[in-house]
Amino acid sequence: MGVLNTGVAMANWQYSGEYTYSMSAYDNGQRASVALRGGMSYAMAKVNNDVGSIVYSYCINSTTGEVFPIDAAGDCSSYVGATYAGTGNFGDLGASDLSGIAFSGGASVGWILPDTPQWRLELGWDHYSEVDYNKSPLFSGNMELSGGDTISVESGSVQSTISSDIISVMAYYDFFDGLYKPLKQMIPYIGLGVGYADSETVMNVSDPWGDLSQVEDLTNFGTVNDNGVLQFYRSKTNTTNVAAIGALGFSYGLNENLFLDFGARVAYIPRVKYRLVNVDDSRRMDWFSAKNLIYANVMLGIRFEF
Repeated sequence: MGVLNTGVAMANWQYSGEYTYSMSAYDNGQRASVALRGGMSYAMAKVNNDVGSIVYSYCINSTTGEVFPIDAAGDCSSYVGATYAGTGNFGDLGASDLSGIAFSGGASVGWILPDTPQWRLELGWDHYSEVDYNKSPLFSGNMELSGGDTISVESGSVQSTISSDIISVMAYYDFFDGLYKPLKQMIPYIGLGVGYADSETVMNVSDPWGDLSQVEDLTNFGTVNDNGVLQFYRSKTNTTNVAAIGALGFSYGLNENLFLDFGARVAYIPRVKYRLVNVDDSRRMDWFSAKNLIYANVMLGIRFEF
């Protein structure tokens, strides 16, 4: 038979000892993060002729239609049947667009916001490896001469590369409910940010058609060989810009501290310059530029949250 015990219930304040509430027991979802990523990138840009005004004279054989750059004597006497056709501007010629594949990689440190852990902020660095831009001819197109003729011109040859580094501040939104990221499932995200882009171009220009070699000012940017052809000095140029960055992808939680990241990123850089340089780098001349440069890349990454 059971025994029924009776007594007076005591309130909390009647118990001996102390009752302590710890704020640290509340997890608001705030975390720090470190991320590493790498992948492939496709670079594309519109190449703009930045020569400006370099005027050159041409001779034309009216019978055959053959066009010649003006000769060393300053007239057309070296060409049989050719007469002076007038001047034209190299700055009017176009260039082929830039495109190519690059390797890309980066790292970020971040902060997942308290009470709204769907939002995270990251300070990141991304590197885009060299993309080749090799063209011969570099400039080509129809040129209107002062004498009234329109001629087809090909000029210059280039071997060059472009690479970029971007320091960025990004804001991401992860699509999930609650304070804790679900594990073992894909979590979609989007991200937007701005960055500081430092792009380096390396350029080697040559003059296989011989027309540039006749422009006196350009001889300051190279040496004329025994055949009278100007070989330009190798040049290196750094251009800085404000860049815009967008990202989207999925993360996959292996555990509460480790996430895989499958993402695509697009970086936009307004303009990167390619410049000629003289022998002691005391003078530079804009030659062409990559305008509206876009790096579109697919990357695999890993993110630690703690």
